[in-house]
Amino acid sequence: MTFVVGLTGGIGSGKSAAADEFARLGATVVDTDAIARELTERGGAALPHIKSLFGDAFVTSGGAMDRDAMRSRVFSDPAAKQALEGLLHPLIRAETERRTVAARGPYVVQVVPLLLESGDYRKRVARVTVVDAPEEVQVKRVMARSGLAEREVRGIMAHQASRAARLAAADDVIDNAGTLEALRKQVGALHAKYLKMASRAKS
Repeated sequence: MTFVVGLTGGIGSGKSAAADEFARLGATVVDTDAIARELTERGGAALPHIKSLFGDAFVTSGGAMDRDAMRSRVFSDPAAKQALEGLLHPLIRAETERRTVAARGPYVVQVVPLLLESGDYRKRVARVTVVDAPEEVQVKRVMARSGLAEREVRGIMAHQASRAARLAAADDVIDNAGTLEALRKQVGALHAKYLKMASRAKS
């Protein structure tokens, strides 16, 4: 049986940096955000359904989902958010499962930003690993990389589980308030721990 770690954290916490380090050390990383992008790119499996649900205004001239337009729509319209999630989540979950089963690494890290919000996450992962950073640090990072206003970033954060809720659900915590080197050391220690756990799970 594949040993699966669920890696989560709020926007701007540093999930991608942690996932990159796990991958560098040899774990198989399955990134649900990357799968979502593939599904909503030109030719993606979700595009025809997005067109029929939301109309051509939410598809760019290049044939991909207009992410900015969709973000504005779902944050202002709960019914639209529910419709988009109802379409994408089953597709993302099926592809995540397929890639997990096909994994060749010693264990799998599933990067799931909304892991806690998915309800049945404990059935799908053996460990919950939270990448944590103070909220002010998250806001500054997201503003710097995306150009979003502080109000928009805090709006996104308001739709995610609270920092306290994530920490309460965590089996392991990666403190990413500091340097990239500090994060890498913590990931290295967890990698050694997960190798042992994965080995025991297979025996």
